[in-house]
Amino acid sequence: MKKSLRVFLYLLLAAVSGIAGYLFFQAQIAPGTVSGIAHQRGAGNAASMVGTVRPDFSLPDLEGRPHGPGEWSGKILVLNFWASWCPPCLQEIPAFIRLQKKFADQNVQFVGIALQKPEEVRDFVVAKGINYPVLAGETEVIRVAEDYGNRIGTLPYTVIIDRRQRVSFIKRGPLSETEAEQVILSLL
Repeated sequence: MKKSLRVFLYLLLAAVSGIAGYLFFQAQIAPGTVSGIAHQRGAGNAASMVGTVRPDFSLPDLEGRPHGPGEWSGKILVLNFWASWCPPCLQEIPAFIRLQKKFADQNVQFVGIALQKPEEVRDFVVAKGINYPVLAGETEVIRVAEDYGNRIGTLPYTVIIDRRQRVSFIKRGPLSETEAEQVILSLL
């Protein structure tokens, strides 16, 4: 009995250590900010995106019509990858609604990219009064997020593209209204 208890305790210790190591690793990588001014250590592929021409893509809106970033050429484009089941994503949306309204006449365009089927977010978008285009999909959204440097699947994930179609700013994790506004103002 003592031997089996000892084995159990060793296995329990190994499991707890593994979980603690994983949580420590996650705390080291998220959330992070990558901008043209300051690159944070551990930003990974997101840092290499800053300054590059934005990748092209085509994703459907909530009615199934395809859209891509070229549609908003010449504007400051804020791409926000999110999901309705992601609490930090939901916290950002009211600020993005306000900023879209504030900067719409200055050629700033927010675009939400939901990691869900369109029918799963349609009612949510209407209920929250989202005033910017929302594109949606599953595997295709994951591919687009990866193309924009999100190799670890972080949500929310925001990419800001300047008027010359270059990636200027990337944020893994929640983006505050103040930080978003500062980046937008620096690009006007």
